[in-house]
Amino acid sequence: MKKLTKFWVAFLQDEEGATMVEYGLMVALIAVVAIAAVTLLGTEVEDTFDKAQSKMHTANNPA
Repeated sequence: MKKLTKFWVAFLQDEEGATMVEYGLMVALIAVVAIAAVTLLGTEVEDTFDKAQSKMHTANNPA
């Protein structure tokens, strides 16, 4: 019975699994923020690149 009790005490005090869960939660949160940023800013960034491309095309090919 002592071995079983020691096993459970050691198991409950082990924090390696908790650390992996914390890393997993951080990765998930970073992914959610990245997806939200791309979704919200995607069209604005695309418009900015389109304007820059248009101005460079006009500068290289004067009328």
